[in-house]
Amino acid sequence: MARAKSLFVCQECGYESPRWMGRCPGCGAWNSLVEEPAARSGGSGAGLPGLGSGERPVAIGEVPAEDARRLPTGSAELDRVLGGGIVPGAFVLVGGDPGIGKSTLLLQLAARVARDHGTVLYVSGEESARQIRLRADRLGTFHERLLVLAETNLEAIAQHAAAIQPVLLIVDSIQTVFTPDLPSAPGSVGQVRECAARLLRVAKGQNTAVFIVGHVTKEGAIAGPRVLEHIVDTVLYFEGERHASFRVLRAVKNRFGSTNEIGLFEMRDAGLVEVGNASQLFLAERPLEVAGSVVVPSLEGTRPLLVEVQALVSASTFVTPRRTADGVDLNRVQLIIAVLEKRVGLLLGNHDAYVKVAGGVRLAEPAIDLGLAVALASSFRDQPPDPQTVVAGEVGLAGEVRAISRIEQRIREVEKMGFTRMVLPRANLRSLSVKTHLELIGVETVMEGLEAALNR
Repeated sequence: MARAKSLFVCQECGYESPRWMGRCPGCGAWNSLVEEPAARSGGSGAGLPGLGSGERPVAIGEVPAEDARRLPTGSAELDRVLGGGIVPGAFVLVGGDPGIGKSTLLLQLAARVARDHGTVLYVSGEESARQIRLRADRLGTFHERLLVLAETNLEAIAQHAAAIQPVLLIVDSIQTVFTPDLPSAPGSVGQVRECAARLLRVAKGQNTAVFIVGHVTKEGAIAGPRVLEHIVDTVLYFEGERHASFRVLRAVKNRFGSTNEIGLFEMRDAGLVEVGNASQLFLAERPLEVAGSVVVPSLEGTRPLLVEVQALVSASTFVTPRRTADGVDLNRVQLIIAVLEKRVGLLLGNHDAYVKVAGGVRLAEPAIDLGLAVALASSFRDQPPDPQTVVAGEVGLAGEVRAISRIEQRIREVEKMGFTRMVLPRANLRSLSVKTHLELIGVETVMEGLEAALNR
């Protein structure tokens, strides 16, 4: 019997090679090529709707604009992350840690879309129809146009989708789906890539929005080849601590909207509930008159958030002091510590430093630099900052405080939450046009920022 042909496929970028190589020529990753059986004849989407359908090239202005309409999901937080709603024909990948709430989010989405827009087909390769019914009983997600199917064969899923013509198709998860054209096991590189390519044809050929769930690795990345993230229109990550009630939905790729928006949810017994006032949520348990606790105004997309940054500085018992960060980049914390040592004179070289963002949210913008500096200095001096003061500003290596973007939005959020003082870059204060009752203190250096925030 002739041996079946096979290819070596890179798990990182999807590069194909007829022979094994130690290093992938496509992405440069080492030991990433895995042997996969080649597809049988008739694969790569045979029998599934095509993308072109033999149409002639047309001017872009002649393309009907009504095809770009969006379907509201019934959730303001989800609509914000998607860019205004679901685009018909969109291909969306949802990833997240096990047990974080991906299936709950999508079942609630399916029920709302079925109620407002039409038939929804929810396909599960990990649960039976009875298990889905048990979750629906808990969530109250019932509608006659919400159809469930326990199936892993992609050909059967495509046939049902072609017969039903749903407005939304949900596949949970892509790692459990397989095509008979490939003899490899479900979840392998070849199966994931081929099934994703065929579901893309379903989405574009039928103009049906397709949501797929992707497992993640222990490092938090989407499992399978990187081509999975490249082929979809939108990649959503569902983040949060499994043992905490709050969840963050973040778009890391979106062809139809911004990649800076986040959606905030709270996990309750009846499912996921939207969080309207995020600042109040993150500051609900903030301790007052405690050294190392500072409130900073951060922007996530177009949404201003007031978040508490906590720092703990203590004498080190190790030769090399420890530096730990939760919710912010550790390199940013080390940079701020170096500025405090060199430009301010705080001797932190023999002290451990621990920094945490309360609430489980992750902050990445440079506007939190001055708040980090104030929190570290406050803990080091054991001097509590003014609890009614909010601190914002980017810190340079020379110890200067640089201007930040969208200062008016941040000021309005600070005023809305009842604070009375705000320390901000002096460059922002000069060009400020908004009227406010806050006491605004402009600073040009880190030293001035520490004096304004810590000396009351």
